[in-house]
Amino acid sequence: MEQIYTIPVNEAFDKVAEDPSCGCPFCLLYNKLQDDEIEIILGASMMEPDIRIKTNEQGFCRRHFGIMLGRRRMLGMGLILESHLPDVKKRLEGKTLFGSNPKIAAESLSELEHSCYVCGRIKRNLDAMTATAVYLYESDPAFAEKFEKAPYFCLPHYRAMIEYAQGKMNKKLFPEFYKSAYAIQDSYIKTLNEDVSWYCKKFDYRYDEEPWYNSKDSVPRAIKFLSGDFKDE
Repeated sequence: MEQIYTIPVNEAFDKVAEDPSCGCPFCLLYNKLQDDEIEIILGASMMEPDIRIKTNEQGFCRRHFGIMLGRRRMLGMGLILESHLPDVKKRLEGKTLFGSNPKIAAESLSELEHSCYVCGRIKRNLDAMTATAVYLYESDPAFAEKFEKAPYFCLPHYRAMIEYAQGKMNKKLFPEFYKSAYAIQDSYIKTLNEDVSWYCKKFDYRYDEEPWYNSKDSVPRAIKFLSGDFKDE
């Protein structure tokens, strides 16, 4: 029987099976998580003391600051920054018992530079969804069939899925899972490589009269495969 925590994973795999242009199912899950987290942080949760403490300490990466600005919730952004900036000031000061220390300040700022409240939340939830996908493959034959219909997995999510499955999946079942996942990737990258090669040939005058076939969007498709299809809005 389907559980609440399995619903979004099933829905993502259903969607890419029905429409291969949707791409990596984990990218769909990532973008949904990202949208939800941004809406939450710019909504009522920004006034919750425990959330503000975390956002003050962790801050946000440049990408998620940009997405939040794009939502034009300027009062929400202002309230977040009002309490975050004093925390940044403390990092700038690099205070120790013996006064200000530039090394401590640089280390603290480096820590902040590589920290993001939204990224952390997404990673925790997406890791759980990756675990759910592996569990469903083990326990639900219908999901295993859906899994094999995925058009591809972007490389970051493929790597994360394989790493998790290798450590957690039933040892007898893992080879079958890996074979299935690898076959999806191998088939897609061969087709993608052919499309990109044909795209490049089309800039040679000798191929000017030839059709484009499926190559016109091959460059952005290759980038999505290599690095993920993450929305910036």
